[in-house]
Amino acid sequence: MALIEIENMEFHANHGHFTEEQVIGNTFLVDLKIEYNSENAQKSDNLKDTVNYQRAYEIVKREMKICSHLLEHVAARIIDSIIAELPGVESTQVKVSKVNPPMGGKIQKVSVTLRKTVK
Repeated sequence: MALIEIENMEFHANHGHFTEEQVIGNTFLVDLKIEYNSENAQKSDNLKDTVNYQRAYEIVKREMKICSHLLEHVAARIIDSIIAELPGVESTQVKVSKVNPPMGGKIQKVSVTLRKTVK
């Protein structure tokens, strides 16, 4: 079993409950973990035998462009797309963080983490 981790992907996106967030947008950070069986890739040294993490990044980027009210919704879309589009994924975890959320005080970020295992 292997673990791919893509950390601190940064995006400007328009996610949030408040109208201002949907218009102005905010900075978001995404951490992605993908577990898969890497046995074939270890032997072959061939990209076709592994989970392509460039493609995983493209999926995250695409999903971050879709406006959502809740971080849970964004994270669920990312997870579902990763599992559906990347053969060999056995489980995935995504953490979506909103930097400087508009909560009336100094807050570095707020995050939601979801995890899903393929059955």
